[in-house]
Amino acid sequence: MFSDEHTILIVDDDEESLKAIKRALQKDYRVITSDKGKEAIKLFKKEVVDITITDLKMPDMDGMDVLEKAKEIDPEISVIMLTAYGTIENAVDAMKSGAVDYLLKPVDIFELRTRVKKAIQNKTLHREIEYLRAQVNKKYGFHSIVGNSQAMKEIYSQIVQIAPAKTNVLVLGESGTGKELVAKSIHHNSPRANKPFIPLNCSALPENLLESELFGFEKGSFTGATEKRLGKFEIAQGGTIFLDEVGEMTNAIQIKLLRVLDQKEIMRVGGSSTIKVDTRLITATNTDLEKAVEAKRFREDLYYRLKVVTINLPPLRERKEDIPLLVDTFLRQFNEENNKNIKGFKKEVIDLFIDYHWPGNVRELKNIVENMVVMSNKTILSLNDVPSSISKLKSKEKNVYLKIGSPLMEMEKELIRETLKEVNGNRTKTAKILKIGLRTLQRKIKSYNLD
Repeated sequence: MFSDEHTILIVDDDEESLKAIKRALQKDYRVITSDKGKEAIKLFKKEVVDITITDLKMPDMDGMDVLEKAKEIDPEISVIMLTAYGTIENAVDAMKSGAVDYLLKPVDIFELRTRVKKAIQNKTLHREIEYLRAQVNKKYGFHSIVGNSQAMKEIYSQIVQIAPAKTNVLVLGESGTGKELVAKSIHHNSPRANKPFIPLNCSALPENLLESELFGFEKGSFTGATEKRLGKFEIAQGGTIFLDEVGEMTNAIQIKLLRVLDQKEIMRVGGSSTIKVDTRLITATNTDLEKAVEAKRFREDLYYRLKVVTINLPPLRERKEDIPLLVDTFLRQFNEENNKNIKGFKKEVIDLFIDYHWPGNVRELKNIVENMVVMSNKTILSLNDVPSSISKLKSKEKNVYLKIGSPLMEMEKELIRETLKEVNGNRTKTAKILKIGLRTLQRKIKSYNLD
């Protein structure tokens, strides 16, 4: 897929420095050299160069010009700037213009090797990510689903296996994990791809409106029904209908949906005859349907019809290795949408994102990146650009210290108490942080007198 050999171009008018750097690197890399900036530009056009190490101050063309010309020829090239102590400020400017690193002269050979190795690793990783994304989109059309973690690779595999079938699919996952994106990917990889994909959020509408949206209505069937209207099942004929938050359906709607699955037909509100429909049903929820069935809030027969195949989407906190890739994807998207040219984020920002628990999952991360891109005019974004909603929560994080030998119930009580304090008593957030159900949390709060 990729060549193991990496080419490094060294540009320095100091002959001794040029030879020393070449000797330090030629054992591990293919090294070419030039003592003139203009000559280096010609080499860029003839050679495929991975890393360029260039002196900042040269007589015929300085390092900034070399950087600019190199980026014009190959925007993906990585440039490391060499600078004397008195021109560090210029080197920082070079990094803002696209250099990946800088080193002080005289060069520390050990540090040079370390920096070059890091630059090669970053470049290789970027290439692999781009290659993987291109292959995935080309073959499977996964579109906006982003992730290279083992958990997401398993999701991709499931989508590929499930898509060609006619089977009903239930997508489970917390709010913001991308359930609709998975449903779209299943549809676009299925034989129904050229037919409509129709989404509907069941929690957004009261029962009477939801029934009309799903099944349509006849003219005069109720006040305001001045003409016949097709429902989502008819509009999605031959395609896929995606019902999000299906656990919020009332019992009456559940019965009607069960009839659609059993009989493959609907009846419009106010209608007297049935209409045959051919639609694949994909549903999603962030609630525990098994518990809803036990509590008699959701029909057991419908539940088993919906969950013929189940996909469990992991929350972002369980696939944090995907965060840098997600951030990079969102940055490029919002740069383009807002005509910005932000190069990236400081390491401290990515570290903060990885440490944060993301109760709103990928959707929350996407919104945070958009906020930072829109609100900043910097080239590289720092902690100062992170919205206070994230940075304040991070600054409040602390350990709960408990004495060895404390009863387990006392430890649990203290942990719940401190977590509630940190989120200003918000029980939903507390349950998410502690990874327990909201009802379980409420029961423990009552049991421990934490009201």
